[in-house]
Parts: sequence; C-alpha cells; structure tokens
Amino acid sequence: MEKIVQVKLRRSNQIVCFSVKDIDLKCGDIVIVEAERGIDYGYIVSEPVASEIIDSSIKKAIRKATSDDLKQIEANREKEKEAYSICSEKIQQHKLKINLVEVEYSFDRSKIFFYFTADGRIDFRNIVKDLAKVFKARIEMRQIGVRDEAKFFGGFGPCGRVLCCSSFLKDFEPVTIKMAKEQGLPLNPPKISGICGRLMCCLSYEHHCYKELSKGLPKEGDRVDTPQGRGKVISINVLRRSAIVELEESRQIEIIYK
Repeated sequence: MEKIVQVKLRRSNQIVCFSVKDIDLKCGDIVIVEAERGIDYGYIVSEPVASEIIDSSIKKAIRKATSDDLKQIEANREKEKEAYSICSEKIQQHKLKINLVEVEYSFDRSKIFFYFTADGRIDFRNIVKDLAKVFKARIEMRQIGVRDEAKFFGGFGPCGRVLCCSSFLKDFEPVTIKMAKEQGLPLNPPKISGICGRLMCCLSYEHHCYKELSKGLPKEGDRVDTPQGRGKVISINVLRRSAIVELEESRQIEIIYK
C-alpha cells in the first residue's frame, strides 16, 4: 500500500505531499522527489500515512537521499555561490538596475534560478544568453518582491521572534491598513511594518481572529446601558471581549461580554 508523506522542499517553507512506495522513510529524513521544476530534494516533516487511494496529481518520492545525493546537494550550494558572483558581474556589464537576491541550482544542475528585485519590468534577455553560455544550463531569471527578499534572508520581527515568512508562512496574503485599524493598532507605518518595509504579515492572519472576537462588541463612542447606568464606551479590548465605559462624574467601569 502506498503512503503519503509531507516534505518541506529545500530551504523554503513550501510543504508538499508526496506518495511513497517501498521506501523506508521517517520524519527528518532528506528525500529526493519529483517536484514541479524537476528532480528536487526536501526534508520530511511528517510520518508516512497509509492511503488506499492516491490522487494522480500527487508526485512521487523517488528515494531516501544517499551519501552521493548529500554530496551533490553540498556541491550545488558551493556552485550557487560561484554563480551568484558571476551573475553580479554580468549585471554590472549590462548596466541593469536590478538587485540579485539568491541563486538556486536544480538538484540535477539542469536549471539555475536567479532571483532578483527591481523597480518595474526589466529586459534581461541578453544577460540570460550570457549566463547560458557560461553555465551550459537552462537559465531562469525570476523577479520577486521585497517580501520574498525578506523570506530568503530571514531575520527577526519587532516581536522578537523569527520572521513568519521565513519560518512557517507558505504564501503571502494581502495586508491592508484597514486590518491594523480594526485591531486597534497605531496607524504609524514604522510600528506596523516588517523589516521588508511592507505591512506586517501577522496583521492578515490575526485579522480573522479579531473579526470573530469583535462580533457583538460596541464601538468606541457608542452609548450603552450598564447595571450601573448609561455611559459612553471609551475603549475596547477585543481579545478580552471587554469595554471600558465612562459613567457620570467621569467614573469608569469595565464591561465583559460573553
């Protein structure tokens, strides 16, 4: 019977399910797989689970990484450093206004991916031709945003924890200033922005929780009735589901909502 296993591809946060047959694998193993961009490798992050029906769209895990595979992975990382240096020189030669962020070799070295940031669209056809002549491989130039750049390099957020994008977030969701407003945060860009300069990703996935907890709560400025009389709501604590109400003579009380 075939099994399903979750694999974290390369150094990214992308976790993909693969089918496994007649391979003894466990959580933490490095495995060679059939990925979207060809043969690739990743780290198993779940124990294999038996499944009677395997979707045809699920790709296969080829084998547990051998000592030769591990040597090739390390060799590829060294080649990526060399490719980064050569590409940087080519960028200067062609006078392209781009910032090279990362270089990745495919496992079998048939493709090289160059990730860069730039303002607007860039015509990189000539540099692709030059790089193809040097490396004798398929060259792919991929323009990414500043959020992707932060994901590549990693770091720590204002909260003191490792960046969400470089630790567990799979995809970037739209983040709006309205989300910060509805969470009662100060609308000061430096205080609600990540190291990438964009609004913090946590505003998006925490927003769903705030919307749920906000149901049935009054708004600041509302007039409400309390057991101690009528008053004006001066502040809301969404997580506690409570409101501070100012009564007559400036007396304040806290009302807890179920």
